Amino acid sequence: MENVVLTIHLLLALALIGVVLLQRSEGGGLGMGGGGGAVTGRAAATALGKLTWILAAAFIVTSLTLTVLAAQKSAGISVLDRLGDTQPPAAEQPAAPGLPNVDDLLPPPSSDAPLVPRAD
Repeated sequence: MENVVLTIHLLLALALIGVVLLQRSEGGGLGMGGGGGAVTGRAAATALGKLTWILAAAFIVTSLTLTVLAAQKSAGISVLDRLGDTQPPAAEQPAAPGLPNVDDLLPPPSSDAPLVPRAD
């Protein structure tokens, strides 16, 4: 069922893109131009305009349907719960893999210097 709705959803998206690209451009972006603007009132609805509204409504319906189907399929399990099952406990993971031990980086004490323990 989910695959059928997803296929219809993708076809609606492609059709909606095609219909929007076929429409006549009003010229000028962001409300500039277009001849008349708010003075002329509502523009006449064309067949492509009506088809755009129908495709947009169907696209929203399929989006909501896919959301409901995905919510039912999840069965209340969080993604973090799924990740928690596959990760090993924190004690088994090395603190910083690939980094040398800090004590190995210190130079060896010289024979004439007294050994003084570090205060960490």
